[in-house]
Amino acid sequence: MPRFAANLTMLFNEAPFLDRFERAANAGFDAVEFLFPYAYKVEEIKQRLNDNGLTLILHNLPAGDWDAGERGIACHPDRVEEFKAGVAGAIEYALALGVKQLNCLAGKVPAGVSEAQARETFVSNLTFAAAALKAAGLKLLIEPINTFDIPGFFLNRTAQAAGILAEVGADNLFIQYDIYHAQRMEGELAATVQRYLPLIGHIQLADNPGRNEPGTGEINYPFLFEYLDRIQYSGWIGCEYKPATTTEAGLAWLQRVAQ
Repeated sequence: MPRFAANLTMLFNEAPFLDRFERAANAGFDAVEFLFPYAYKVEEIKQRLNDNGLTLILHNLPAGDWDAGERGIACHPDRVEEFKAGVAGAIEYALALGVKQLNCLAGKVPAGVSEAQARETFVSNLTFAAAALKAAGLKLLIEPINTFDIPGFFLNRTAQAAGILAEVGADNLFIQYDIYHAQRMEGELAATVQRYLPLIGHIQLADNPGRNEPGTGEINYPFLFEYLDRIQYSGWIGCEYKPATTTEAGLAWLQRVAQ
């Protein structure tokens, strides 16, 4: 059976962030992930993890001004130094919190920047980040994100991500495969996961349309979960969806998978 982690940015979000750890543990999760830890002290997060017996499996590198609509700066030619400083800060948090992998959001292509410039900057930044994370014993992930939800996002298809991995050539760089984003951009979920399985370091889920919990939309999750077992995907699956009502009310899908 796949191993599921609660994404605390999305789940239990009616509660203050630091209170979501206990809610996740009480709901049966052994692991959590979230977008960013940087608004909190390491000690605060570590205490919540320890108190609730949870493992933190993922957070992102700093991604610019999120509240202002930025969704990453790794493809921005004019913010390379900011990106590099963010890598150092992310490694510090990761080592303190026991995180083994960090996700890098490429960002939206800035006005006046060509696709070629954005790619060159992204590859250069990933080369730097992968080397820094490898020295710390960490994996680096990159995540294709659909351009319906985030117009202009640079990295948006699995094949594109695989090409960038090949160009960077780092053995600790992998794809974060988000089933929801992939369904919106390209479909062919099972065949794509199988094809790129050696390059996939982490999977996330939500149903489509609506980005709600599995079973609320068009994606055949019972088949996919069985399929991931069959092809021997051994990583975590992050539950990064918007609960249709409350998180607890929508967890029947998880109980069915666990049976």
